[in-house]
Amino acid sequence: MTHHESALLRRVLGEELSEAMWFGLGGGIGFMYFVFEYSGEPPHLSIIAQAHPEPMLARALDRAGVPHEIRHTGSAKVAERNLRAALGAGHRVVCRVDRHRLPWRPDFPFPEPIDVDVLGLDGDRVRLGDGDLSLEAFLDAWSAAKKERHQLIEIAGTGGGRPDVAGAIKETAARLTGPVLGNNFDVNFGLSGMRKLAEQLGDTSTKQGWTRRFTDAGVALERLAVCLDVEYTAPAASRPLFAEFLAEAGEDAASRIYRASGEIWADVVSAARAGESYPRIGELVAAAVREEERGAARLGAQL
Repeated sequence: MTHHESALLRRVLGEELSEAMWFGLGGGIGFMYFVFEYSGEPPHLSIIAQAHPEPMLARALDRAGVPHEIRHTGSAKVAERNLRAALGAGHRVVCRVDRHRLPWRPDFPFPEPIDVDVLGLDGDRVRLGDGDLSLEAFLDAWSAAKKERHQLIEIAGTGGGRPDVAGAIKETAARLTGPVLGNNFDVNFGLSGMRKLAEQLGDTSTKQGWTRRFTDAGVALERLAVCLDVEYTAPAASRPLFAEFLAEAGEDAASRIYRASGEIWADVVSAARAGESYPRIGELVAAAVREEERGAARLGAQL
């Protein structure tokens, strides 16, 4: 498994579509770069290298033509009833829970959502794709995902039509080059967000530069590596997986560009883990951006 949501869909729906295809249909790559600063707290780096903020699972199911229904409720009792009904009908079920309430995930002081496939209910035990836990513990994790409390995706079939690959590529290109949110925060998204990251890594004098902003380089660089290689992404900022999707879609020229971009993002991760200087890593990010600009232009030219 290289990408959580894509691997989950392949596990739930079978092997007709590859993990790379599910990834591309779900929106593929993206880029969001923010540094959150709160009084009395060290700055917190957040980079999301996959499609964001659109929900990848729902988008992928729509583009693959898979019949499904998404339910929300504020009531744990209603949520449990919905879960039992969906499983009783023999349908596949995916629920959004707080990842840090799962016993095999590290604890964290604030909720963070993750999608899990629910395989069944055996008495007071819930069987998930990743492991089993008590119904009480599952409901606790399910209720803690405040923004999308008790979200349940009930999948009633497997589709079988032709996936909307062209629409997926068009959406990815638009996200990289144009507005994502439609407000002032768009400067932190897509190619603009990548350029901002490169500039701030190389900035050694202003308070926005990493040299002054992140005085603990070890913590900052480890976080950078995690964001680009593990968290809300596939390895190397998801670019190699996206290149596989493009190759399957017959977009060989664009696939080669994103494979090259992935190699540079992998170098960024390696440099971060080796503790290289912020400006040196900024140079690598700038090199990745140049490939990304070529890639986005190529994707746009295909449509």
